[in-house]
Amino acid sequence: MGIPSQDVLSKVYGEDAARAQARLSALAGRYDEAFGAGDPEFFTASGRTEIIGNHTDHNGGKILAASITMDSIAAAQPTDDGVVTIWSEGYPEAIVVDTANIDKIAHGGGSTTLVAGMLEATVKRGFKVGGFNAVCSSEVIPSAGVSSSASFEMLVCEIVNHLYNDDAIDRADYARIGQYAENVWWDKASGLMDHMACAVGGTILLDFSDGVKYEKVDFGFDELGCDLVIVNTGKGHADLSAEYSSVPNEMHAVAAELGVENLCDTSEDAVLANVAELRQKCGDRAVLRALHYFEECGRVESAEAAINAGDKARVLELISASGRSSWEWLQNAVVPGMPEEQPIPLALALTELYLRRIGAGVCRLHGGGFAGVIMCVLPKAETAGYVDYISGYFGRESVYLTNIRQTGAACLGKA
Repeated sequence: MGIPSQDVLSKVYGEDAARAQARLSALAGRYDEAFGAGDPEFFTASGRTEIIGNHTDHNGGKILAASITMDSIAAAQPTDDGVVTIWSEGYPEAIVVDTANIDKIAHGGGSTTLVAGMLEATVKRGFKVGGFNAVCSSEVIPSAGVSSSASFEMLVCEIVNHLYNDDAIDRADYARIGQYAENVWWDKASGLMDHMACAVGGTILLDFSDGVKYEKVDFGFDELGCDLVIVNTGKGHADLSAEYSSVPNEMHAVAAELGVENLCDTSEDAVLANVAELRQKCGDRAVLRALHYFEECGRVESAEAAINAGDKARVLELISASGRSSWEWLQNAVVPGMPEEQPIPLALALTELYLRRIGAGVCRLHGGGFAGVIMCVLPKAETAGYVDYISGYFGRESVYLTNIRQTGAACLGKA
């Protein structure tokens, strides 16, 4: 079994192409162990970073997001029996879904549920599905705000698209397929941002005010001479569904009091004109979260204007402002009722102290919040020093050097 060419790997992975080649070689070996000698193709789907736009998608807002260099990879080959079999590294059992009997699989949590839901959604959207054997491996940090589940879902979409649909499925359909699986089969109230950022590649501006619209924008940290460092604070997202649900629920409650379904259908001025009544009916936190929504969407628009004007460094200032708003107004840095456990604020405070000393860089809460990771953007010359510094508090295994990559979900081909 061959590995994709160095030219292909260099285009996707850049300076990390040699390590990617080693990862794919190991994956090829696991494919042979699982299914015998074959001739599979190789696939990738990235993780994602949310640059600006924390918790705005569910109310029709705007987000600036990007694919990152952490990715999930797969080796896959079609079969004639209509059965999908996926061995994922680190899991003891294979995912097995018979495409002829999807309706016999129970809804609920787990990877088998996700795959079954995606296959059903693919058919519902008018596309083809079929059997395939695959082995997968991922470097996307699980349960930490960089979208490991969305990365896996977009990887499966890419496999199905390439093997059975002649690469005709649009990336927006990928996202809707993944969202359907999570909403309908997993009972998880997810939006489309994670999936879009993992699937499209590069930096994208997302607008959810009327379905999902996106455009690619010319922005990257590399061209600012910066690295993106993700710090895992050690607390996962698995048991925080109530906290995450409270954010859209409270924003929707404010919107409902103003006579609309989503905040995108009203305005910040309307909130300000009705603060007293909204405080009484929805509570202070809901009002603060609604104000965060409008200010955050404004920051996305400001970032777009700065990028178009060639003032990309201005985006770093807006990232910092977004982080402060998430912490202070959106209030998703701490789990309510658990004052003794504050890994996100601690990581941010320690990072801010470091950045103040070097006089450069910005940081913010990353992803859904309450737990998981923070992001730090700092000059490349300062990266090693920060990694050493923050590793002293959270461990080197919890610090990840990454950056924006231009490839989202893609088929890497064969040798």
